[in-house]
Amino acid sequence: MARTRLTPERESELYAAVLDLLREVGYDALTMDAVAQRTHSSKATLYRQWGSKPKLVVTALRHNKPVSLAGIDTGSLRGDFHSVLSRTDDCQMEKDSALLRGLGHAIHDNPDLHQALRELLIEPEMTGLETLLERAVDRGELRADNPALKYVPHMLIGAFAARQLVEDRAVDQAFLSDYVDSVVLPALGV
Repeated sequence: MARTRLTPERESELYAAVLDLLREVGYDALTMDAVAQRTHSSKATLYRQWGSKPKLVVTALRHNKPVSLAGIDTGSLRGDFHSVLSRTDDCQMEKDSALLRGLGHAIHDNPDLHQALRELLIEPEMTGLETLLERAVDRGELRADNPALKYVPHMLIGAFAARQLVEDRAVDQAFLSDYVDSVVLPALGV
């Protein structure tokens, strides 16, 4: 699919508008017409660039989340986790959590969105997390046969979902830092 080049600034503006609309109306009510109107684009251009609403939404989410786990290597697993947490602020975490909660229901009803989320956001993050954990195994911090290794993504995703449900509070750096030190690292034997 040939893509017309957008300037990085224009692309960032477009992604910000998509996320603003998503927060305002939710995934189901978000339309390519609304995105086109908000961004002063044509619907044809949006489809030519991204192919579908799910891919546009997920690409906007990914653009909004510049932290790459794979590039983080502090020399210790604890340092790596805390380095990841220090790269975003509480306000952005709250916005991201709200977006993901809003998408939680939509992925069950929209297989295309679920697939796009897996391909563009979840799988790259899983690969980065696996890299962090493999380095910790290679350094001797973790045992390769530790049964908790396969549950690290579940623990981290669970922290985001559970805080809102249990405490009716948004996730922030202090909570996640304490969660990593109190739950994730002890489960891994670190």
